[in-house]
Amino acid sequence: MPLLDPKTWQPVRLSGGESDVVEPATGESLGRVALATADDVGAAARAAGAAQAAWASTPHFLRAAVLRRAGDLFAAHADELREWLVRESGSISGKADFELHVAAQECYEAAALASRPAGQVLPSEAPRLSYTRRVPVGVVGVIAPFNAPLILSIRSVAPALALGNSVLLKPDPRTAVCGGLALAAVFAEAGLPEGLLHVLPGGADAGQALVADPGVPVVSFTGSTAAGRAVGEAAGRQLKHVHLELGGNSALVVLADADLEGAVAQASWGSFFHQGQICMTTGRHLVHASLYEEYVERLAAKAESMVVGDPYREQVHLGPIIDRGQLAKIHGLVEASTAAGAKLVAGGTHRDLFYRPTVLAGVDDGTPAYVEEVFGPVAPVRSFSTLDEAAALASAGPYGLSLGIVTRDTALGLELADRIPTGIAHINDQTVNDEAVAPFGGVAASGTGARFGGEANLEAFTELRWTTVRREPADHPF
Repeated sequence: MPLLDPKTWQPVRLSGGESDVVEPATGESLGRVALATADDVGAAARAAGAAQAAWASTPHFLRAAVLRRAGDLFAAHADELREWLVRESGSISGKADFELHVAAQECYEAAALASRPAGQVLPSEAPRLSYTRRVPVGVVGVIAPFNAPLILSIRSVAPALALGNSVLLKPDPRTAVCGGLALAAVFAEAGLPEGLLHVLPGGADAGQALVADPGVPVVSFTGSTAAGRAVGEAAGRQLKHVHLELGGNSALVVLADADLEGAVAQASWGSFFHQGQICMTTGRHLVHASLYEEYVERLAAKAESMVVGDPYREQVHLGPIIDRGQLAKIHGLVEASTAAGAKLVAGGTHRDLFYRPTVLAGVDDGTPAYVEEVFGPVAPVRSFSTLDEAAALASAGPYGLSLGIVTRDTALGLELADRIPTGIAHINDQTVNDEAVAPFGGVAASGTGARFGGEANLEAFTELRWTTVRREPADHPF
């Protein structure tokens, strides 16, 4: 029996009308989903708040069991969920499999959180027991984007639930199924009590209502830097905790001693994986001058060899861009870059939503596709001559998410990484990496630091409470 049945996949009726679930590769409607209004968000927040206390008092091993079963279910229903990821989000099959693997691992890691030590005993000047204890925050709001819809939802939903919270999840309406309804179906089958996970597909108005609702003390947002600033500002006015994972324009630095073949293999994956629609995508290729010309030539040849098409019906390297609005942004930046003097070495064309992997050479600080986050399969390449210049170029700009450095001298790579402020750094790997056990987050315009993975989840989704206990009431002077 399918996990997701369009006739029953939204047990709670929402009042914002309906929207087609569109397959970007064909424009075909795969079903319809109901959208949430601000009133729906408010009702869900109240229901989640009412259900949360009983869940928080549920023994940790029972909460952990639900999370472990959810992890197993992502594997048990992999064929069905893979199809949704491929058709609804435009993922190739390998990318969908990666999302399913990470989703299961996020659930298993979250299950382990439920039994983590809850605090510590403190010394005290008074005759009393003094200790700290981590307690659930209550209701967690999660706003997730379209590009890696399953991962970017589950990495907040799973730990928040494991730690005793309830969750309001607002997926991007373009990926409402694989980024929202799929999670609800998995957790329902895993035995999560009703009222703890509310899926609210919707637009900006639903997101604004979620951030503004006084019953939602913590918001976990993944999306663009511009939207993240608005979320942070709105949450700050209410003194809410807000965890922001935002945009990036990550650099891959190829040093003079790098193996060129290996560097180009890293580079093509970093820039073209999932059509470049990844926050960690390699947006700037900084290559030592001695390798620059051959690097550009090889990367262009790699781009030209890649197959772009329908990932559900063909064997391809790249699928479709999510929609025409995003396509227009990508192509506009490429055209503006060539008008500003950049050389188009490969790509720069599209058929419908299928955009060719693109390589731009001769870029500089006046090249729009080099200085801005493209969020498309575009690789701008720039040369440098010294390590100081490489460090300065990689550090330039507002973002600070991920960094890749390719070199045979790993110690030198680590030294260079220490000079470039990012939340993530990889030596001899490209910029796109993710593991459930690792902290994830950026600095500066890329977000508010590591807020996902391991100990970071404890800090993100619990409050630290100080408690003292005396045998007799305290004696005070008055």
